[in-house]
Amino acid sequence: MSERAGSGAAQGIRPGAAVPGDDLQVFLKALTSGTRQRLFAHFLDGEELTVGEVAERAGLGPSTTSEHLAVLRRGGLLQSTRSGKLVRYRADREGIAELLGQLHSYLLAPSGPQDPPLTQGCA
Repeated sequence: MSERAGSGAAQGIRPGAAVPGDDLQVFLKALTSGTRQRLFAHFLDGEELTVGEVAERAGLGPSTTSEHLAVLRRGGLLQSTRSGKLVRYRADREGIAELLGQLHSYLLAPSGPQDPPLTQGCA
């Protein structure tokens, strides 16, 4: 981690500012990976797919695919159902809507007193 990233993170948060809840943080983490975003795209039409089907379509190994699908499930983007040894995944539209509502509230929440405007010419 760079020095700027390490020191700026703590300084950039206003006292009393809301912090996203655990569910929202896990949701956002699930979306940070381009691979997971591409895997999730296979579920946009409402289809239910097994790990093997997703792996084949994505050109990934089953183990890697399974790990990514588990992160997407924990993040509230997918639901899974088991039938014997077979696990089918599908988009969790209600869960996603709930989490997007939380994200919306977090991003638009009042943050208390505004920072004073920057003055030109000051170092």
